[in-house]
Amino acid sequence: MYKQLDNLLSAETTVDSWYDDGCVIATEILEGFKPDDWDILSREVLSKPLNWQKKLAYCLDSTREMHEFELLISLLTVEDRELFEICIDTLRSYTSPDHKQRLMDEPLLLERMDGALSGAGIAERRVLEDFLRGLII
Repeated sequence: MYKQLDNLLSAETTVDSWYDDGCVIATEILEGFKPDDWDILSREVLSKPLNWQKKLAYCLDSTREMHEFELLISLLTVEDRELFEICIDTLRSYTSPDHKQRLMDEPLLLERMDGALSGAGIAERRVLEDFLRGLII
């Protein structure tokens, strides 16, 4: 299943095609992942191209899979503002106390949030502020 996901995320697509179809297909592939697939994905994710990582982060919203949460945490380390914002947007759906505590314990998260907020546009600022409010509540 990992290879199937890798091929999909590596494919050149239009933005509309990705958000209309590709993301749905990627989510379905992720639902079929076995422990070995998660292991490979965890090892490979940080060595993949930035566009690949952005597509993946957009699809990791299954709050029942701890693997997805941990992948988003690892992608937060990549120095790219757009990827960071995609990860934060997706992490807003992880609202359990355990998830919130794990996020609060992430050493660079609040520092990166401060930097992201300082240069954010209106829409990005709302996403980032909503995420921070969610951590507190």
